Amino acid sequence: MEDYDIAVIGSGPGGYVAAIRSAQLGYKTVIIEKYDTLGGTCTNVGCIPTKALLDSSHHYAEVQHKFNEHGIKVDQLALDFSQMYKRKSEVVSKNTEGLHFLMNKNKITRLKGTAGFVNNTTLKVVNEEGVVNITAKHYIIATGSKPSGIPGVAIDKKRIITSTEALALKEQPKSMVIIGGGVIGVEMASIFNRIGTQVTILEYADHLIATMDHELGKNLQKILKKEGIDIRLNQSVYKAENLGSSAKVLFKDKNGTENELGAEYILVAVGRSPYIKGLGLENTDIQLDNRGFIRVNESNQTAVPNMYAIGDVIGGAMLAHKAEEEGVFVAETINGQQHHIHYDRIPSVVYTWPEVASVGYTEEYLKKNNIAYTVGKFPFSASARARASMDTDGFSKVLVDPKYGEILGIHIIGARAADLIAQGVIAQEYEVTAEDMFRISYAHPTYSETLKEAYLIASGQGAINI
Repeated sequence: MEDYDIAVIGSGPGGYVAAIRSAQLGYKTVIIEKYDTLGGTCTNVGCIPTKALLDSSHHYAEVQHKFNEHGIKVDQLALDFSQMYKRKSEVVSKNTEGLHFLMNKNKITRLKGTAGFVNNTTLKVVNEEGVVNITAKHYIIATGSKPSGIPGVAIDKKRIITSTEALALKEQPKSMVIIGGGVIGVEMASIFNRIGTQVTILEYADHLIATMDHELGKNLQKILKKEGIDIRLNQSVYKAENLGSSAKVLFKDKNGTENELGAEYILVAVGRSPYIKGLGLENTDIQLDNRGFIRVNESNQTAVPNMYAIGDVIGGAMLAHKAEEEGVFVAETINGQQHHIHYDRIPSVVYTWPEVASVGYTEEYLKKNNIAYTVGKFPFSASARARASMDTDGFSKVLVDPKYGEILGIHIIGARAADLIAQGVIAQEYEVTAEDMFRISYAHPTYSETLKEAYLIASGQGAINI
């Protein structure tokens, strides 16, 4: 029986960060992971490989559609699908190797195997070598999530697939139907559309990326349609079939009219569900909510006082950086430190091109709750930097309290939105005003100037460059 101060179950962004912070604070720490590599979904089959393919496909699309206008002539352009996926795998390997280095650097014990609780105090780890029982003063559950399904659509991982299988394809598909127009759906659609796959998105809601400000989704829809993606909203999928060398999906529109589409692959991207299989929670006093997520209090503590849970397995925004914040938070809470995570100040990003990023309240939320606000919106088409780079799609939009100038929400669709949103997070975290934000100096020419102009508009002063 091995005894530790802190045992972390799962090595995704939440788990490995929790383990590192625990070790930094002087705790004897063990991390348990059932796969050969650390990093969880994000590093292995999620965020990192997806971004690698998004960047590769973006470069390919740039050569096709923009290089000529830049005066760059390219003859006999060709796509090497195998090399693109090989590079993706190399990026993943470098990241996982980095995580192994960090475990060793911080003297964290790593156990490979499937972890399951025997009771409230003992954890059993099963691997090919046998069974190891461990105890810990504190447990941190960070087992993450898995792709969700929908009734009537059986994911067979052959023709009816998830993003995990899409990231491991051996050859470029000629056609693909994507069920779901959320973050995963539109990112996958962008990757494959750029390299020549015929892509159709079927979305149940009446706009894309439904959890974000609706104006972002509507603008993204226009851009993706212009790029050749077939987007069908208000569609309810009720069946999919593997036909051998292809597949088909059956769906109804809002009027009940039935339709079907065939493609080489049907990709299901309808969200993610908590992963608790084999964790032995039934042997503990830990409680689940009605959707299967682990219940925690404001300190991420479960019903068992020495057991904590973080990341996707507790619900909320399923974001790697949210899990990371919770990992640090729990380790420091165990250490007696006190601070608070402002969940409404955690940004969301979609890595299409242009990128989409958001933090704070949406316009729909403010309207629904009768909260007064003013809007400042500045188009990238009026940005000198955007014109120079030929990235004129999109806008920066800020929502501001008209009385005190408090920044209520920042919503960006445009080049480098993923990086620009950090400014908005700082503004909200430290409660600076819109006037504070437009009074500071912005380098010229930069994409960030679109935010300065938006703050000027929302404050009633009026933009300078439009």
